[in-house]
Amino acid sequence: MSLFSNKKMRIIFIYCVIIILVICGIITARHKKTSSDSIVKTTKTNNETSESSDTQHTSDNTPNTDRLPPYNSSNQGNGIGGGAIMGNCSIGSRKLPIYCVDLSKKTNLDTSKKYVSISFDAAWGDEDTIKILDILDKYNIKTTFFMTGGWVDSYPDKVLEIYNRGHDLGNHSQNHKEMSKLSVNEQKDEIMSVANKIKEITGYTSFLFRPPYGDYNSTLIDTIYGCNFYPIEWNVDSLDWKDYGTDNIIKTVTTHKALKNGSIILMHNGAKYTAEALESVITGLQSQGYEIVPVSQLINTENFHMDGTGLQIPD
Repeated sequence: MSLFSNKKMRIIFIYCVIIILVICGIITARHKKTSSDSIVKTTKTNNETSESSDTQHTSDNTPNTDRLPPYNSSNQGNGIGGGAIMGNCSIGSRKLPIYCVDLSKKTNLDTSKKYVSISFDAAWGDEDTIKILDILDKYNIKTTFFMTGGWVDSYPDKVLEIYNRGHDLGNHSQNHKEMSKLSVNEQKDEIMSVANKIKEITGYTSFLFRPPYGDYNSTLIDTIYGCNFYPIEWNVDSLDWKDYGTDNIIKTVTTHKALKNGSIILMHNGAKYTAEALESVITGLQSQGYEIVPVSQLINTENFHMDGTGLQIPD
């Protein structure tokens, strides 16, 4: 074979090798792109699935049927204030909220025992909420938290925590105003704004309302019942909001002259000494023979009337 032929063969061989390498490079690049696209697609799908699952978990707020409102919704329009709650809250021309409860005819409680309710107003602060909940868990006690809309906005995780631990979610108005000074439409907005927020976070339909400052008039009581809420006051004020100290709270509650079977006790989750005093308040009440139940279990939910002191009496 001539030198020219050998040189020609070498050139052809080199070109073949180059072509083969180029083809291999193209195949490899396409394979990598395909793999990359597959990974991206899989990751995206997984993320979408995860996001979908998270969204479903967050929005899956189906109410527990054991915690539905106690009134019969089919009575809507026939109850107090045009709502669904049947009863009589009037004393002459005045309409009254519930300060305490006559338990003599209660069917869901053992009437041979004594009961009280502890309630917490949640309008400011969050530092002691978990500590309070842990103390209540320690004694297997359920209570009622009355929350403002501002508090709900600031601490939605605590709203859900309170609900998940089995406590009542009460309504304390959106802006903590003196509601007797508001128009009926403004009163409704103050009530239903919080109700809707609680519902959105937990799926729970709230039905207990505490007027800020304990301030009310007959118009407000009608409005509250018309929105399918029970208006709840208190007959035992712990005075924890005055920051007099732990011992003062304990003594004020456990030796209060109004303390009796069916009492509703006012406390605040954001007061300085409440969490520190709570355990002794509980044991002090228990030593006097009281069992502690949430307001929703204490009140008479239908067919009741009031006396002039705000005592709710079953018919």
